[in-house]
Amino acid sequence: MGFIERHALWTSVQRQAAAELPRRIEADGIDLVRLSFPDLHGILRGKALLPAALPGALADGCPITSTLLLKDTSHRTVVPVFSPGAGLGLDLLQGASDIVMVPDPTTFRQLPWLTNTGWMLCDVYFPDGTPVAFAPRHLLQRLLDQLQAAGRVLVTGLEVEFHILKLVDPKLGIDDGGQPGSPPEVELIHQGYNHLTEARFDRIEPIVEILRRHVQALGMDLQSLELEFGPSQVEFVFRPASGLKSADDMVLFRSVVKQVCRRHGYHATFMCRPAFANAMASGWHLHQSLRDHQGRNLFAAEDPQELLSPLGRGYLAGLLAGAVEAVAFAAPTINGYKRFRTHSLAPDRIAWGRDNRGAMLRVVGAGNAAATRIENRIGEPAANPYLYLGSQLATGLHGIAAGLQPPPPVDAPYEAAATFLPTNLGSALEALAQGAILPAAFGKDFIDYYTLIKRAELRRYETTVTDWETKEYLDIY
Repeated sequence: MGFIERHALWTSVQRQAAAELPRRIEADGIDLVRLSFPDLHGILRGKALLPAALPGALADGCPITSTLLLKDTSHRTVVPVFSPGAGLGLDLLQGASDIVMVPDPTTFRQLPWLTNTGWMLCDVYFPDGTPVAFAPRHLLQRLLDQLQAAGRVLVTGLEVEFHILKLVDPKLGIDDGGQPGSPPEVELIHQGYNHLTEARFDRIEPIVEILRRHVQALGMDLQSLELEFGPSQVEFVFRPASGLKSADDMVLFRSVVKQVCRRHGYHATFMCRPAFANAMASGWHLHQSLRDHQGRNLFAAEDPQELLSPLGRGYLAGLLAGAVEAVAFAAPTINGYKRFRTHSLAPDRIAWGRDNRGAMLRVVGAGNAAATRIENRIGEPAANPYLYLGSQLATGLHGIAAGLQPPPPVDAPYEAAATFLPTNLGSALEALAQGAILPAAFGKDFIDYYTLIKRAELRRYETTVTDWETKEYLDIY
């Protein structure tokens, strides 16, 4: 009996998919299978197995070093893994020991831009069979299971803005390595400020069309491709999906876009606000609603005078009540806070409105039973989708359970008497650590772990001398 069967880690659907996998691999002539898991930052990490090694992975999983759970965005391990408890009070991580990647056979895809290469998303477990509780995919699945038990389903839709740039110099000189290495030299693919114009879209169509074909071949439900406002900025919009699908699609989408662009001489970045002239910040607008198991939209109001049902109003009130805590998951990078600007189509305070793109929360589709939903405009496209979705679900459900009611909607969101959003990552992490809703939903141990890793990233930033400081002070003082 293998590791997966011994610890009952698969559902019946996953077991059936695993049984069919060898036939699919042989029929499709697969020569290599990538196994990947999403880390704390939503970055895919893993190994590539030859087909002969796959049966072993489908029985016993695939070992991988646990330090991959302990890295900041420079890929530095930020805790003393050779000290007792690996600096986290977790003896199972001491000594850079192995954890086990367990493939989810239902996620198997053939990567269309590669020759005979398959891919599967994995969950991670300790060697004793217990889930790595602070692995983001486990965390979201746990919340979704609780929602399922209550007879409800989370439905989310993604609007993702990002930049596609022409690669000029990949910076692979001897001196360019490091943690992190030198960023590539790039140039624009469009000059911006021609929002949604057909002629300008036609100029970016060659690379956008390549991305569309690959994304759709992977089973992602694209709805539209759009020329965004800023230079070299585009937006991909996806149809609504339930459960884990939106989060799983988002981690794969970002990875696919970056890989495919690089192979065609481009550089794609989901960094919120790149430091080039006239750049516009990119957002990730998350649409969300709850449905019952019959597919009925539980946010749709029966009273035509109301924008949301009572349950929808409670969820909205929860998003508002938990917004300060949730910002650290929606905007997890230092750069993401440079997007929160007045009159910029990005929020600067915690408020909601009816179809108002200046408000943090925008209620749309009112009067349409199928389309009624809440759009949260706070996110940056670099956010870990499992933590972003999980923070929304947890705070929304808190509002329902506590019987909260939202304040009146605002018409002038940048003038509203409302609490301002944190203006930097440090204050957002402090709000999360001092919060009540998300530590209760995610567990205090996870919040401690998350803030420890992110504060290490913040400390590196705070001790780095920037170009701004040099320009500001070198001559005057």
